[in-house]
Amino acid sequence: MSRPSLRILTTALLVSGLFTATAHAAPSADGIVVYNAQHESLTKSWVEGFTKETGIKVTVRNGSDSEMGNQIVQEGASSPADVFLTENSPAMVLVDNARLLAPVEASTLAQVDPAFRPAQGKWVGIAARSTVFVYNKNRLTPKELPKSLLDLAKPEWKGRWGAAPAGADFQAIVSALLEQKGEAVTLGWLKAMKTNALPYKGNSVVMKAVNASQIDGGVIYHYYYFGDQNKTGENSKNTALHYFKQQDPGAFVSLSGGAVLASSKHKEEAQAFLKWVTGKGGQTILKNENSFEYAVGLGAQSNPKLVPLKNLDAPKIDASRLNSRKTVELMTQAGLL
Repeated sequence: MSRPSLRILTTALLVSGLFTATAHAAPSADGIVVYNAQHESLTKSWVEGFTKETGIKVTVRNGSDSEMGNQIVQEGASSPADVFLTENSPAMVLVDNARLLAPVEASTLAQVDPAFRPAQGKWVGIAARSTVFVYNKNRLTPKELPKSLLDLAKPEWKGRWGAAPAGADFQAIVSALLEQKGEAVTLGWLKAMKTNALPYKGNSVVMKAVNASQIDGGVIYHYYYFGDQNKTGENSKNTALHYFKQQDPGAFVSLSGGAVLASSKHKEEAQAFLKWVTGKGGQTILKNENSFEYAVGLGAQSNPKLVPLKNLDAPKIDASRLNSRKTVELMTQAGLL
C-alpha cells in the first residue's frame, strides 16, 4: 500500500471522494465523525459492530496517516472530527504535539496492554503490526538471511532488497530506528539504503517484486503476506517471512492509534467508540476477520495464524516519542525522499 510522504507538514489536505457513512445510518448531529487512516475494511467492521451495539451513528472519512494527521492540525480547534484512527503512530504524535487530543478515559486505557499505550494517556493503541523481512525462498536460505536490519547497509546487499520509503509504514520503521539507535546511526543506514535498496510504491509492491525474483528480499509489515496467503497466494507463494527478534530495530512493532479530539462536541460518544474498539468487540474482530493485525487488548487473542506478539522479542519503544519530522528530514538528506 502506498503512503504519501510525511514531508507535507504545512499544507491542508482535503481528501475528496473519501467520505463514507456506515451502512446503518446517515450522518447525524447526534453521531460522531471518525477521521480514519486505518484499513477501510477493518474500520468498517468496527463501526458496524459499535453502531449495532450502541445505536450511535458514525460517519467515516478515510485517508492516509499523513493526510488525516495534517488535516487535523490545519483544522485545529475547528476540526469536525471526533475520533482519529491511524495505521502508524507518528501521525498521531503529530496531532498530539499540536495539543489537539483529549485524555483517553482511564477505563479505556486499563483494557489495553501497558506495552501498547503511551505514557501520557492522550491516545491509545488499537492494533499492531510487526516489521518483517520478506524473502524469496528460491534465492535465499535461512542461513543467508540478515541477522539485523542494520545488516542491509552492508555492501553485499547492494541491489538485492527493497522497501517503500515514501510510505508512512516504512517511515514509522525509520522513526523507531531513530529512537532506538540515534541520529548518526540512522542517517548512515539511510545513506546505505539509498545505495543498496530499490524503491517501490507500497509494501504489497515490494512483496510482489520479491515473489517475482526481482529482488531477494524486502522490509514490510507482516500482514501483507498473511492477507495474500488468505486469498490466492499468487503474490507471496515464493516468499517467506523472517522475524529479526532479539529487540533488533527490524523487530519493531508499529502501533495503530486511536484518540478523541479535544475539539469534539460529542466526547461521550467518541470515548465510547474508542472503548469499544479497544475492548472485547473491537479486539475480537482483529482475531476473527482478515485484517491480520495484532490485537492489543489486555488478554486479547490475535489471529492464530500469526506469530504471537510475545514471541517477536520486539524492541521496547514508547510510540509517543517517534519523531516523524526528524525522520523525514533524515530521509530527505539521504536522498530517499
